[in-house]
Amino acid sequence: MLAHTLSALLASTAIAQTAPEPVAPPQVTPTVSVPGTPERDEEDVQRSSVASDIIVTARRRAEAVQDVPIAISVVGVKELDSTGSFNVARLQQLQPTLQFYSSNPRNSSVNIRGLGAPLGLTNDGIDQGVGVYIDQVYFSRVAVATLDFLDVQQVETLRGPQGTLYGKNTVAGAINITSKAPSFNFEGRAEVTAGNLAFKQAKASVSGPISDNVAVRLGLSTTSRRGTIYNVKTGTYINAQDNIGFRGALLWNASDSLKLTLSGDYNRQDPACCAQIFVRNGSTQRALNRQYDALSAQQNYVVPSRNPFDRVTDVDAELAAKNILGGVSLRGELELGSGTLTSVTAWRFWDWGPKNDRDFTGLPITTKSNNPTKQNQYTQEFRYAGKGNGFDYVLGVFGFYQDIHTTGIQQQGSAASRWLISPTARDTTAPGSPLLYLDPTVLNGLTANNDIRLKNFSGAVFGKLNWDLTDQFTISPGLRVNYDNKIGSYVSVVRDGQGNLVPTGGGTPRQVEQRTAIQPQAFRDEAYKAWNLTYDLTASYKPTRDVLLYATYAHTFKSGGLNLNGVPVVGGVVQTQLAQIKPEKVDHFEVGVKSQFWDRRATLNLTAYWTDIKDYQAIVNDSSTSALRGYLANAPKVRVRGVEADFSVRPSDRFNVYVNGAYTDPKYVDFKNAPCPPELSGGGSGAVIGAPGAPGTNSPLVCNISGQLLPGISKWAFSYGGEYNVPARLFGLDGQAYVAADANSRTTFSSNASRSIYTDINGYTLTNFRAGYRTDSFNVFGWVRNAFDAKYFELLATTPGNTGLIAGNPGDPRTYGLTISASF
Repeated sequence: MLAHTLSALLASTAIAQTAPEPVAPPQVTPTVSVPGTPERDEEDVQRSSVASDIIVTARRRAEAVQDVPIAISVVGVKELDSTGSFNVARLQQLQPTLQFYSSNPRNSSVNIRGLGAPLGLTNDGIDQGVGVYIDQVYFSRVAVATLDFLDVQQVETLRGPQGTLYGKNTVAGAINITSKAPSFNFEGRAEVTAGNLAFKQAKASVSGPISDNVAVRLGLSTTSRRGTIYNVKTGTYINAQDNIGFRGALLWNASDSLKLTLSGDYNRQDPACCAQIFVRNGSTQRALNRQYDALSAQQNYVVPSRNPFDRVTDVDAELAAKNILGGVSLRGELELGSGTLTSVTAWRFWDWGPKNDRDFTGLPITTKSNNPTKQNQYTQEFRYAGKGNGFDYVLGVFGFYQDIHTTGIQQQGSAASRWLISPTARDTTAPGSPLLYLDPTVLNGLTANNDIRLKNFSGAVFGKLNWDLTDQFTISPGLRVNYDNKIGSYVSVVRDGQGNLVPTGGGTPRQVEQRTAIQPQAFRDEAYKAWNLTYDLTASYKPTRDVLLYATYAHTFKSGGLNLNGVPVVGGVVQTQLAQIKPEKVDHFEVGVKSQFWDRRATLNLTAYWTDIKDYQAIVNDSSTSALRGYLANAPKVRVRGVEADFSVRPSDRFNVYVNGAYTDPKYVDFKNAPCPPELSGGGSGAVIGAPGAPGTNSPLVCNISGQLLPGISKWAFSYGGEYNVPARLFGLDGQAYVAADANSRTTFSSNASRSIYTDINGYTLTNFRAGYRTDSFNVFGWVRNAFDAKYFELLATTPGNTGLIAGNPGDPRTYGLTISASF
């Protein structure tokens, strides 16, 4: 059977499978119509090695991926396990259009085609542009992307706007994760991995019936690894991994037509993490004696190493990244009339307990910068997927409620005065007008206690129709009506080291410097309310069994929101008119072809798209407010366009290869009030100039970056690999010996909202190898990741104060290890 061929090629991503899986005993599962393969049930199809037989639920029904007119990448459980892709960060190495950036679980972003969340921008008051769904439940916090996949069956990445099929509207795409379902056959699987850097990972799952109509499934995953950065201050390794997750699911076939699935999960991370370390320093518009090298010398400070790939630091603040997520969901599926009525009810919680070093040095400048957060989320979705004579459709109602409470603290230390205060500032109220920067007590102990709250409701009705005008031509209109209601508050109370309140305006010279370091402000019960309309139209044409042509237009939106990181304060007055952020308005055009040839041993999928966004949500500066800090608002226009290609071929059962590529051209079309890059910042003249490099004053407050590239996006990105196997017999068992390689390459990208000469990350290639032996129920293989020990950065960041210090996250060095798994 095809289920026993090797190294299955998945549709768009076409990642090589690592092992055939034995055919399970028959179960009561719905049949799926796949061209050329009638009467095959979904479980059989899911194991198949033919790209056309990969089954997805992207359109809320089981379909062959090559028949779905959406750009989709699919990675199955075998590929996730064999490539070590146990979270979204690893998954991006298999999918060139997926980008994931994280300095800690809260400050993370998932982008598709460069859109989703602006790089480095974390704000409770706005929504994500990429939806993450696990078992049809929407996860509102991107922190889930840092957790390990737990007992997962497959991951579908949908590229482009999703709003007329999915509960939450998303402008960039969606990641649809499907867990393994409870089985009425006893089965189990265990896997253990050990590697360098004290890497240890264990996974286990078991499933079976507890009665004729009730089945249960339990899963466990745990991962730990020593940190990749050595802290000479504490004598410990940091940026470690320490994850554990549990998942349980109970399936009750209540009747022939009703199926109920109750599931729950608990996930916890508690590593020694997360620090960014010295990468380089560059010149800014500050006076030379106020830049990094001079400031360090004034305090006799020397960074442990100026080579970030020595992987050492001396950050002195306490570090923590405790990240706990969990929840319960109940899914009901009722066969009703010509279709299925589905109800998904869920509660999710998130507890975030961070401790950070936000001056990125071993000096006590900022001794605390922590924003612990608690969130509760409730969702309810009703959806009916039906069909008629020559058409099928999905109708849905979705409700979402989110309650977030963040209680933050920022505290300055004894080195803050010298680092942050101008050497010309004097206390004119004291005898002799002493220089304030020489007095540590001005900023030492200065503390902001922040209270940030958001109550967020979103409700929608949506629908999608697939109308077969002929056997070959289908049109698919979709519609969504959405209502958002957000109420938020931001209160920052600032006290000096003696406990005195720092006023929002006026005051003594000492208080002016304190307020410059940390601005107190408050606004309460700011509300954002809006109705929005999404509509799309897809036309698809299938001239032959193995070719699908399609074209899509979508008009959609990313919800507006509230600026819950603070707004400018002018003359002691909080600019509350800047608290609301307008929604992004998106027009998206896409054409594509999905094809198979060579007796379906080869697959080639091509996609071209063009996306225009008005009122793009970004950090801006506004010269009219004389704001020295950026705040969240809207850039007038952004455009992203690109071409994607996914190719796979399996000449024989012994060999396969895949290549996926993406060209992306992202641009700020109109953004005249952006924060300036560090080389143009620091003097505070308040002028407005053109794009960096243009003539103008030497220290602008606002820069025109129209025409520049968006951050976080490489123009070219590729993933590629292959596998070769031969029959072998070991330990009296028939199996295969195999070798495989996977790699991904990307070109230079910017790591700063306004492109800087200091924060471009050079292109790099990561290459992974594995070799092993497998049977139907056993697999052992050795692996090497980043085999050539490429030196690269995941992120670079500018640091507070415009001193010219650039900090960053060096990527993982070469790692290696051994994995053993067994199943029954």
